[in-house]
Parts: sequence; structure tokens; C-alpha cells
Amino acid sequence: MVPSVAEEIASAAARLVVDEGLEYAQAKRKALRQLGRPTRGSELPSNELVEDEVRSYLQLFRADSQLAELRALRELALRWMQRLAEFRPHLGGAVWRGTATRLSAIHIDLYCDDPKAAEIALINLGVDYDVAGGDGEVFYLSVAERCPALGELVTLHLAVRDLDEQRGALKPDARGRSWRGDIAALRRLLEVGD
Repeated sequence: MVPSVAEEIASAAARLVVDEGLEYAQAKRKALRQLGRPTRGSELPSNELVEDEVRSYLQLFRADSQLAELRALRELALRWMQRLAEFRPHLGGAVWRGTATRLSAIHIDLYCDDPKAAEIALINLGVDYDVAGGDGEVFYLSVAERCPALGELVTLHLAVRDLDEQRGALKPDARGRSWRGDIAALRRLLEVGD
């Protein structure tokens, strides 16, 4: 059976996600260019389809190393979530969804009454960070942290969100899986090794 255009793009994007550590949106755009497809008007695959392809690619080419890398990233994420517990942290992205490799960044959402409070907390912890604008009311604090288990620096992106946004934080995807989880949910994942 010949794959659809969306499946072809998803497959190419999955390789970029795993091999280059790209985020899904960036990987889809680069896959379009690599496949010689127009960037405007092309049907892009859903994130769920890309994630399915990432999982298949990992099983084929990274089965021997990916689970250990994922565990190391989740343990690092848990340490940061505990450090920033007052901001109701929720882990998202590939580290939460189980598709992360050593090239993946850790994405943590922080929910704050005062958006500057998270920045002040990092200053009080003596943490160097960069600030990046975001979409709408969200801005990002980026931190580089050494991950001893991986022997390299890992980027953490802390999305500072309004406290009211926490109500929709655990909204599921089209398949009923959550896009993010809190400290307790991450601990459960680490216990079962999922």
C-alpha cells in the first residue's frame, strides 16, 4: 500500500525528531522541504501521526538506548518539578509522552498568579536562564542543566502560564492520552517504567 502524503511527511518528520532532536512543527516543515513539497498548501500530518511514526522509528533504530535516555530525562524533569513545585508544574512534550531521546528538550509548564514569580524563584535558586517570548500570554524560561546519567547538557523549557490555564492542562489528545502530567503522574510513570 502506498503511503499518503501525510504519512510520508510524518515518516520523514519522525526521523528528524529522533535524529536531530527537532520539535514536531519544525520537523514537519523541514520534512516538507526535504521531500520537495510546497510549504504552503501541503497537508501536514497531525502530531499524533508523527508521534506514531516516532515510536516506530525508535523501536527499529533506538530500542537499545532510548528507554534509558527517557528515564534519565524524566528523572531530571522530576527534580526540576520538585524544585518548582509551588508553580504547579506539569511535564509535557516527548519526555512526558515517552518518545524522548538524549537530544530532546524537557518541557515543563508552570502555572503562576504572578508571571514574574517563576523568574524570581530561578534567581533565588541561583539558576542562569534565558527568557524567550512566547505565544500570547505565555513566555519561556530556558535553562541548561547537566544530566549526569547522559553525561551532557539538557535544555529545559519552562513555559510560564497564567494560573487559570491549569484547568485545561490535562485535556486529552484525540486518543484519550494526556498531553502533560503533574509530579504525581510522573512519579507513577517512573515507578512502572512506562
